[in-house]
Parts: sequence; structure tokens; C-alpha cells
Amino acid sequence: MTEITTPVEASGFYAGQNRRVAISVKVIVVALVLWASLAPDAGAILMEIQSVTINYFGGWYIYASAIFMIMSLVLALLPWTGKIRLGNSDSSPEFSRFAWFSMMFGAGIGVGMLTYSTAEPLAHFANNPDVILGSTTALDPNNLSAAYKWTLLHYGLTPWGCYAIVGLSLAYFAYKRDMPLTIRSPFTAVLNADAGRQVGAVVDAAAILATIIGIGVTIGYGVNQLAFGAYQITEWFWLISDDKPSLLSLALAVTFLTVAAMLSALSGIGLGIRLLSNLNMALSWLLLVIFVVFGATAFAGEMFISGLTAYLREILPMSLTIWSGGETETAELLSDWQSAWSVFYWAWWIAFTPFVGLFLARVSRGRTIREYVVGAILLPSLMCFTWFCIIGGTALDLELRGVAQGSILGADLSAQLFATVDQLFAPNWILPVASLCVLLLITYLVTSADSAVLVINTIVSGGAPDGVRPRHIVLWSILLGTVIITLLFAGGMDALRSVMIIGALPFSAVMIFMLGALLYAIWVDQHRR
Repeated sequence: MTEITTPVEASGFYAGQNRRVAISVKVIVVALVLWASLAPDAGAILMEIQSVTINYFGGWYIYASAIFMIMSLVLALLPWTGKIRLGNSDSSPEFSRFAWFSMMFGAGIGVGMLTYSTAEPLAHFANNPDVILGSTTALDPNNLSAAYKWTLLHYGLTPWGCYAIVGLSLAYFAYKRDMPLTIRSPFTAVLNADAGRQVGAVVDAAAILATIIGIGVTIGYGVNQLAFGAYQITEWFWLISDDKPSLLSLALAVTFLTVAAMLSALSGIGLGIRLLSNLNMALSWLLLVIFVVFGATAFAGEMFISGLTAYLREILPMSLTIWSGGETETAELLSDWQSAWSVFYWAWWIAFTPFVGLFLARVSRGRTIREYVVGAILLPSLMCFTWFCIIGGTALDLELRGVAQGSILGADLSAQLFATVDQLFAPNWILPVASLCVLLLITYLVTSADSAVLVINTIVSGGAPDGVRPRHIVLWSILLGTVIITLLFAGGMDALRSVMIIGALPFSAVMIFMLGALLYAIWVDQHRR
């Protein structure tokens, strides 16, 4: 369980990389781009396939995500597994705790911290399963705790547990077994050499595809919000068309972010990515402090306590309940809500796990499993909930007190943060705060994209740094930007969502195997000792 050979080219354009994996993924990506560009009904076809996927595999997404979260926490809590160090007994962490957490958090959360900081609580305040079941009332103060417990479900322990279990599996085999830091290592560890090589190629390809579509959805939502923010700052009429970002503005934003991510990835993880992550965290705290000073801090504190209490009390039923529809209207409404929110989110987080998990493993050498879980699950969950309570709580408070008069609730999902800024701050404060939001959004998106490009190259090269070369970083960056722009033009965000829900399914099965391989390896190592 310690030897692995990943076939890579000795010379030529693909020197240091697995040519079969690289070419197969590129063929699939190019085929998707051409089909989405030429087929007049590509968007409708994707929506139909998405519907079938949710009908048959929605429950799988629910249960798989819950398993990843539970097992991550169990490994940290058990005394004999929590103290295991990811590396030799004398290994020391490569990065400081602040830089380590900043990079993990910046790569993992992406655009959600800004797009959904207001949109998620507001949406669940208007409708959630408790409202559908009649336990609470829509747009009523008695629905606030319910709105926040469902918000935390989607940004709390479960999603970060998905990231953590993949990163932990990769880090264990890389730093305890001296295997390459790549997705195929857990498979090779428990299969024979021939099967490991064959399955490993498929697994690597699935991981790269999931990464491309996961980051594609993130950037898709991000550029929508970026267009609204740029319009608020500049008032350039061509940015917005019919109360939606114009395709021109979206294409320009994707191009800008792709180039920025490419340059950051070319500078390496120790320079561009680390500096951007630290800047990202500093700007996040600055925006949070501004909202603490000027926002509804007392209201946010109440929501934090009541929402967190409700979440921890009901986390298991919320995580394990499946609504599959039925003959009653209530059953159908619950099923539709879960498909639109929870299933979508679990697919989104799972699609993110190949590159975020590998990135977490890359920066976590020398940490114990318990320390890793605290930094990869508990602290990010608390950070997310604090953020959602302060910024989302301010938006809710403005609506409840009648200050906003529906202007925030009625705004586009991607524009609600800027609508909150309009209502909260005096005119001379709106421009600098909106500019800070735009800058923070850019750093989040670039941090996620450059990490994804670097991880794709790492997977293709079998975990060997020699295969991560500038020409491949440029090529994968261009492919990523092309996919996003093409799908946005073909069917907008619906097309991106559909591709993600469909494409994340294979990698969810990969994650189950990685979890099993990790548990088996830990048991074998402890038995040997």
C-alpha cells in the first residue's frame, strides 16, 4: 500500500504529465463546448437530464454528504485517530495557522460568501420546509430561526465535511505512505497495480471534469454579481440588460478572471495564491467589521444563537430526510425545495471537492487529523455562519423594520448584497463599500480559479511537481474560461447548474471509495503498530 507508478511522458509537449488523462479530458471539454455552441436546444436538453438525475440520485447526494460529514468528525473525536499526524512524527506545518486557514477558506468557500450572504437567509425567510409544513410563517419573525438553520445546513459542517474527507484521504496516503498527492493514490493503495492504473486514469479524469464544472458554476454566479457591483459603481448602461447582466458584461468578466487566475497560478502556491488568500481574508474581515459597526449587530447576535441552536438540535433529521414527492401538494413542494436547494448544494460542494480537497491536503502536511478537522470544518463553519448572520441579518433587519420596503427581497439574487449596501449606508459611503465588495468578490473568484487550475495540473501530472508547467497552466485556464462563456451563452446559469448536478455524480462515488480506503489504511497501520 505504499508503491504507485503513474505513467507520465518523458519528453514532448506532455512531459511530466499523463497524456491519456490530459487528452481525454480535453476531448470531452471541447466536445461539450462545440455541442453547447451548435445545438439550438442544448439548454433544454441539459435541464431534462438534470431532472432525471435528481429523480434517481437526489437521495444519494443527501446520504453521501451526511456520511462524509459524520465520518470526518468521528475521525477527529476518536482519541487514537485524532492524534495521527499527517506526516512523520517530527513533521512541522509548512504554513502559519493564519496563512493555512486563509488559503483553505479562500479556496473552499468561493463566491458563496458574497452571493449568498444575503440571498440565502432572505430566500429561506420567504420559504423553507418549515414554512411548507406549516410550522412557521413566511416573511414572519417566527421564521427567522428556521431560515438560519437551513442556511447553516448548506454552509456548515456537511459541505466542509465533503472537502475534509477528500483532503484527509489524499494527505494520509501522501504524507503517511509517501505516495503521490493525486486522486488515484487511494485507489492504487487498495487495488493491484494493473487495476490501480486503469481505474486511476478514470478517477483522475472524473476529478478534473468535476473541478471544471464546479469552478464553472462558482465563476458563473460570481460574474453575475460582479456585473451588478460594477453597474452600481460605474452606472455603465451596457452592463445590465432587462434587469439582468448582459452577456457582453459576463463574457468580459469571465475573461478578466481567467487571465488573473492564470497569472496567479503561474506565480505558484507560495507567492500569488498565498498572497491573494491573505488579502482575501483581510478584506473579508474589513467588510465584516464595517457591517458590525453600521449593521444590525444585536439582531445578528440573536440570529447566531437561535439559528445555531436550531441547527445543532436538528442537524441529523435535516441532513438525512429525503422528500421524494408524492400525491399531495405539500410533498411536491418539499421535493421541489430540496431539489432546488439541498441537492443543488451537495452537487456543487461535491464538484468542488477534487480541487479543494487536494488543495487542503497540499497545505496541511504536519497537522494532526484533529487539528485538520478543526481548521477544515469547524472554524470555516463558524466563519460562514458569523458572516451570514451579520450581513444577511442586516438585510433581514432592514426589511423587517420597513426601511428597505421590499427593495432587497425583490432584487435579483446576485444584486441583493448591493441593494443592502444602498439601503444601509449614507450616499457618500455607498461607493467605497460597494467597491470593497467588488474587490473582495474578485479576490474570492481568482483564489478559487487559480487553485483549481493548479490542482488540475497536479492531477494530470500524477502528483509530481515537474508536470506543472507554465504552458499547461495557460492551456487549462483558457479551456476553463471557454467552457464557462459557452455555457452562459447557451443557457445561462441554468445550463451551468445542470452540467454540475450531472457531472458531480461520478465523483461522489469516487469519494465513497476514498473514504473506505482511508479507513482501511488507518486500521492496517494501527494494527501493525
